[in-house]
Amino acid sequence: MRHRRIFFTPRNLVLLLLGLVWSSAVALASTDYYRHVVFDNSLTPDAYFNSRGMANGSSFLELNGWRLPVETKTFLTPPNALRLQWQSQPGGGWEAEVHVDAHRNRLPEFQGHNLYFWCFAPEAIVADDLPMLVLSNTGQGLQVAEFPGAFTEPLPLGKIAGDIPAGRWVQVRIPLADFHTGSIYEFRPESIQNVVFHQGRADGTRHTLMIDEIRVDDDPPASATGLPPPENVRAVGYDRHAEVRWDPVDSPTIGRYVIYRSLDRKEFEPVGIQLPGTNRYEDFLGRSGVTAQYKVAASDWRYRTSALSKAASATTREFSDDELLTMLQEACFHYYWEGAEPHSGMTHENLPGDDRIVATGASGMGIATLIVGVDRGFVTRAQGIERLTKIVSFLEHADRYHGAWSHYMNGSTGKTMPVFGVFDNGGDLVETSFLMEGLLAARQYFRGNSDAERDLYNRISQLWETVEWDWYRGPQPGDFIYWHWSAEWGWQIQHPLIGFNEVMITYLLAMSSPTHAVPAEMYYSGWAGQSQRALDYRQGWSGSPDGNHYGNGHTYYGIKLDVAVGTGGPLFFTHYSFFGFDPHSLHDRFTSSYFENNRNIALVNHAYCIANPKHFQGYGPHAWGLTASDGPDGYEPHAPDDNSDRGTLTPTGALASFPYTPEASMAAFKHYYRDLGARLWDIYGPRDAYNAGQNWVSPIYMGLNQAPIVVMTENYRTGLVWKNFMANPEIGVMLHKLDAVTRKQP
Repeated sequence: MRHRRIFFTPRNLVLLLLGLVWSSAVALASTDYYRHVVFDNSLTPDAYFNSRGMANGSSFLELNGWRLPVETKTFLTPPNALRLQWQSQPGGGWEAEVHVDAHRNRLPEFQGHNLYFWCFAPEAIVADDLPMLVLSNTGQGLQVAEFPGAFTEPLPLGKIAGDIPAGRWVQVRIPLADFHTGSIYEFRPESIQNVVFHQGRADGTRHTLMIDEIRVDDDPPASATGLPPPENVRAVGYDRHAEVRWDPVDSPTIGRYVIYRSLDRKEFEPVGIQLPGTNRYEDFLGRSGVTAQYKVAASDWRYRTSALSKAASATTREFSDDELLTMLQEACFHYYWEGAEPHSGMTHENLPGDDRIVATGASGMGIATLIVGVDRGFVTRAQGIERLTKIVSFLEHADRYHGAWSHYMNGSTGKTMPVFGVFDNGGDLVETSFLMEGLLAARQYFRGNSDAERDLYNRISQLWETVEWDWYRGPQPGDFIYWHWSAEWGWQIQHPLIGFNEVMITYLLAMSSPTHAVPAEMYYSGWAGQSQRALDYRQGWSGSPDGNHYGNGHTYYGIKLDVAVGTGGPLFFTHYSFFGFDPHSLHDRFTSSYFENNRNIALVNHAYCIANPKHFQGYGPHAWGLTASDGPDGYEPHAPDDNSDRGTLTPTGALASFPYTPEASMAAFKHYYRDLGARLWDIYGPRDAYNAGQNWVSPIYMGLNQAPIVVMTENYRTGLVWKNFMANPEIGVMLHKLDAVTRKQP
């Protein structure tokens, strides 16, 4: 039987949606939105990653690789819903779990007193034949026995919903107070992690129910006010996608925007939604030469939509390589421009995430993207100066610890946020280094004759000169610089900085400081140290003796690495310290060129993905770039070795390597965009990571991953950020000092 595509149009939406859900506050920030949403849409069109199901005995549950199938023809909000198809038999059983997407820094508690979801039955289902419903507050679904795990007693869905008619969407509203604890520990409804449907009456009949928009919220007040349609809708065609923009609708009741597309200038069908606060939508069309028309509607928290906007048209066309790179840079740049924390201008750790948290190191990289954005004309110079001034003003009043900022801060207050635990409540010199790397590059770029630029130069210089790099040598200054210091805990986190990894810039800046410099000899005693502590440190994290003396000298896939631990580690080792510092300018006793050494690390990474010794799905000459990101099981420093390769590819790995591997990086970009763009391309460019074998796409963007794409691509194209950072006179002085030490016999 052919499925009809069922969705809401502005005309029939008001007729069908009665007694609907709302939000007590406008979701202008992702934090608020995710305090309510359990499920809205799946990033993958076949199976929903955050689900699981099973059947036993002679009962049946439709599954796609142990996960619930995604329905792309019948949905409440585009582009999809979940499809629950079951057959309950005597003596059998089945369960279908919908998990809360536990993305990084998602606040753990829901707000609201009711559970809502929408269901659609192609054929009517009587109340007695509907499933049971259980809530659970752990990621293990119903496999819960230990504190704080808890679950509820089964609740008959039919008792709440009644009969489900055929062919129309029905909303189910269940007060959370109606769920009673069924486990040995009290169930706390604000801590929901799983919504579980399972076998009810064994009627022996096949049933299908579409499920969409699962939320925790409160009842709305009565309101007859409708939303106006968005105005000034415009569309731009790119190589394989179109971008739709509109002016925001200023209303406290707006819940989402709904984007409609027509390919024949007649029928407009809904293709996606966008959250309030974001007034762009990326529609991946899949090929060049496609003309599409777009209209946008505003939808409130009662799911009532406005009239459609006026139409806008766009046509995709084949882009040159140069145009593709500009497209890539501008898309990623938006993370740091429109996605920035509004009070401080600083960079969020991840989006969506906790809107309070700004990341110090990612903000330094974001400042470097500001240079690129101004130079490429994404924003004006005046806008760039205004944003940088906001950031500098925030940093001047934020918490500091002997001049160093903490890893994470509250973007509204500048207070430290100890995200990594109680000891993480002080200065983080590595994050401070990435911040200063961006600030020093900006100090040289925004060095015009205007009062605003002269003021910025002086204020950045003051921030730079008040970082006490020498303090971080520890309580008894010795061979190493240390990562952390806390006023409360002192040197409790005794983490020495030992290379080779991402923190080289800390030694280079510490040696460059005009006010708090460390001796240049520490490059060899600490960063490239040969003590037993340094050897154990390198071998401890890598699991390999290769490179435990800093120098490596081994050959992998026919490529020799002068400096590296093991096969090179995650590719961010070659990005973070070098988005400002030009690796062409550095050599030491171990390698004649850090640019060539970084290139070889990238080439090994590329060769490893071609060889694919662990036989992961999707790897190849155009799909490579193992570096740190979240994966299906959380954060992993993905690298080309047996221990660290989990089948997850992170686009920034290959794309931030453009200076080192331009041909292989361009091939990867075209693959990620042209071949995989339907899943990977969104409002901030390529999504953070994906795992083809597990059918997983990252639900977030990371502040540390989009900026290196922007900046390193620009360094490949023009060397812009490298030139400005290296123009700081302190860097040249430091290199002369290091050269003098290098020439001495060890």
